[in-house]
Amino acid sequence: MGRLMVSISGVRGEVPEVLTPRVAEDFGAAFAAMLGPGKTVVLGRDTRSSGPAVRDAVTAGLTAGGLDVVDLGVVSTPGVALMTKRLGADGGVVITASHNPLPYNGIKFLSPEGLSLPAGQGQRLKALWQAGQFSSAGAPGKVRANDQTHQVHVEAVCDILDTEAIASRRFKVVLDSINGAGIVGSKLLLERLGCELVHINDDPEADFAHRPEPLAENLTGLCEAVRRAGAAIGFAQDPDADRLAIVDETGNYIGEEYTLPLTAAFVLRHRRGDLATNLSTSRMMDAVAERFGVKLHRAPVGEANVAARMVQANCVFGGEGNGGVMDPRVVIVRDSFVGMGLMLNYLAESGKTVSALARELPRYEMIKQKFPCPVGQAERVLDAVKAAFARQSGARFNEEDGIRVDLPEGWVHVRPSNTEPIIRITAEGTPGGPARAIAAEAQRLVQEALEA
Repeated sequence: MGRLMVSISGVRGEVPEVLTPRVAEDFGAAFAAMLGPGKTVVLGRDTRSSGPAVRDAVTAGLTAGGLDVVDLGVVSTPGVALMTKRLGADGGVVITASHNPLPYNGIKFLSPEGLSLPAGQGQRLKALWQAGQFSSAGAPGKVRANDQTHQVHVEAVCDILDTEAIASRRFKVVLDSINGAGIVGSKLLLERLGCELVHINDDPEADFAHRPEPLAENLTGLCEAVRRAGAAIGFAQDPDADRLAIVDETGNYIGEEYTLPLTAAFVLRHRRGDLATNLSTSRMMDAVAERFGVKLHRAPVGEANVAARMVQANCVFGGEGNGGVMDPRVVIVRDSFVGMGLMLNYLAESGKTVSALARELPRYEMIKQKFPCPVGQAERVLDAVKAAFARQSGARFNEEDGIRVDLPEGWVHVRPSNTEPIIRITAEGTPGGPARAIAAEAQRLVQEALEA
């Protein structure tokens, strides 16, 4: 059994052994204590079977602390973020464990702007929870339902698109919603854009159809469905519909790393301005920024970190290489709806296929690995990695989040996960060996440090 993970990405753990009803209720009470009685929060959840129980426990803590709760039901994470902002709420809560497997669930807290909590507020919330510094308010808050999220979200995305151009193409699209929270809203969006939709894994009452992370090995069914349908594009969402992976017109998984640079290239054709991403995202983003003469700002991994950098640098677009695109015109969180809309607009405007657009980006090879890491061992691992790579000529280091080492032939990022008790290694280089060699060296260093 794992431990409760409390980080900038929220709270996650296995249900009910780790993320217990008491833990969920206490986090709701801590959020209420941080905001103060008489405020309003928006709440939504994904389709996990544990969702209603976690929602009820969190709601009990929120209302006991005097907060009114607007329950959106089963909706996407970006949908909750958008409604938090549109309804003028004082905060938001999402019951989701994103890409983590079914035994997990989680609680994500949002600011009034619909953004992940800034680091300082996240730390304050954690401290309140740890100290148990909350008590029942004089008058409990009330709960009311709101069923407008899907429509509001679709309208907000369509407002930034050339919907007529997309609809004129009548694109055939295969969408894998993994039986998650994106089912209803995504169907509304793609129908609004005039697409012929082949929707797979679209049963919100069923368990996830495959492992939740939108990686190649989990999306063989989508690839086959695209080939069988002769579709223009295939999309894959994760359970809370904030991440998006892409399959091209031949049924080839081009991957979630392409989602951000492709959509960024389209945005910059129309709106020039800086970009932001995290330290584990492909150098394809550097190439896009260079092509359009703008600056790319890198931040620690985590949606909140990228959002903060986007606000700080007044970026027009950003996101993370895990398929999470962030457009301030809708809301500065990862949003698969925005990703789908922008990709279809790019196809419509360019007249090119997905594979042709992908070939316009530089080709890199990326290696992603992860290893269990006992509590308290991460610092020793990072020290060992830095000491070894410091001996290599031309090495440059960024230590904002773990350690990223940039070398002439590629780069490697070694960091403890925000959401799991693991160390992640991401390496990238030109095809033919550099990425694998860099990743292998980092893996050896990590394993030796953990075994020491």
